[in-house]
Amino acid sequence: MRIRRVLALLVVLLFSATSAMAGGFRIPEAGAKAMGMGFAFTAQADDPSAIYFNPAGIMQLEGTNVKVGVTYIKANGATFTGITPLTGGASVSETQKDLDFFVPTMFITRKVSPNFAYGVGIFTPFGLGQEYENRNTSIFRNQITKIDLRTHVVNPTVAYKVNDFLSIGAGIDFMYGKAKLSRTPVGIDSATGFPANIYNGDLDGDGTAWGYNFGVLLTPTKQWKIGVAYRSKFDLDIEDGDVHLGSVFPGSILVAPGVALPPQGPAPIGFGGSSFNTTGSATVNIPATLDLGVAYIFDRLTLEVDASWTFWSSFESLDIDNNDNRVFLPDTSSPKNWDDVVAIYVGGEYRVTDPLALRLGFRYDPTPVPAETMGPELPDSDKLYYCAGAGYKVNQWTFDLAYMYVDKKDRTVNNLRLEGGLPVGFNGEWTGDSHLVAFDVGYKF
Repeated sequence: MRIRRVLALLVVLLFSATSAMAGGFRIPEAGAKAMGMGFAFTAQADDPSAIYFNPAGIMQLEGTNVKVGVTYIKANGATFTGITPLTGGASVSETQKDLDFFVPTMFITRKVSPNFAYGVGIFTPFGLGQEYENRNTSIFRNQITKIDLRTHVVNPTVAYKVNDFLSIGAGIDFMYGKAKLSRTPVGIDSATGFPANIYNGDLDGDGTAWGYNFGVLLTPTKQWKIGVAYRSKFDLDIEDGDVHLGSVFPGSILVAPGVALPPQGPAPIGFGGSSFNTTGSATVNIPATLDLGVAYIFDRLTLEVDASWTFWSSFESLDIDNNDNRVFLPDTSSPKNWDDVVAIYVGGEYRVTDPLALRLGFRYDPTPVPAETMGPELPDSDKLYYCAGAGYKVNQWTFDLAYMYVDKKDRTVNNLRLEGGLPVGFNGEWTGDSHLVAFDVGYKF
């Protein structure tokens, strides 16, 4: 227990200056060099970020290496045009807030013999951030007005070179996660017959989880490399998070027919005032990943193709258990039933001179979110990533810079439905995109 608390404190201190995580669930932005090549890096894995991409790769690094970096994410708010349960059947448009995120990383590796190396990495493998413009008027306010999921991993790693053909690596993953969720449920004022916001609800909690990872690096010839890397799933338990209700409606709410939890007819809010506090718990099932890469090296040119599996089928539902249930504060269960997906990465590097390298990459990432359960917390779609970058070496120093444009394909979904007797979902189209810039600095002792 003491070790877990110390590690959690370490992560909080290291990342205390960061904001909410990116507007996507999986975040592969763990290195500027890899980003410049579209994250096709599992087989190369030849800088300290190999701890994330393929731990066996740290056997390629001599001496002691330190690498720190940050990725800036400009997430342009997605725009929805269509119908929700709160639009009265009319088609309207709403755009999420533009959000800015900073994702930092740090890696340290040390090779202590020709056959053994170790290191530690700190990075953010998953995160989710969305926010709507006005929590009191948003057409999605009864479902969600803000979600913020941050995960940070401390990953001690060891690697062993079996022979010139085979290297292996493995690590233990400690995850610290923090989640915030906001919504404003809507009912009918029994006195006027008009819609009324019942309260502004916020859940804020944190938790920890453990996992593991391993990797294999094969070098059949000087020109070819083959890499395989696996990272286990995490069950992030957020226990006894703070639940705060503010701006509680002072009157009675007319419960709509078909709502199973409370009886039909007018019902008092029942929170004893304009605010109410309790606790709640949730478990976020974060998926396992598997990456396979093949790289070809010809003189100054390196090319690589990767396939990346994310086993999203472990994300079956998002359940929130409130410890002090009331008529208008029930436990909730939101089915997700996401699909396993395979993303394809293609990238290359050309070393113009010994100090200077130029990079290009492309990535295709299909969405795991089925239309039937897609919600406003993550209006996801298939994405195309266009990447470019450069690296420069000066004595013991390395500098890497990368840019990536994320083109989220327009997606039309029609899934208005009842969950637990309550209307959720939407019928309409989503659009959106993002821009990312990464910068890393490395030093070799």
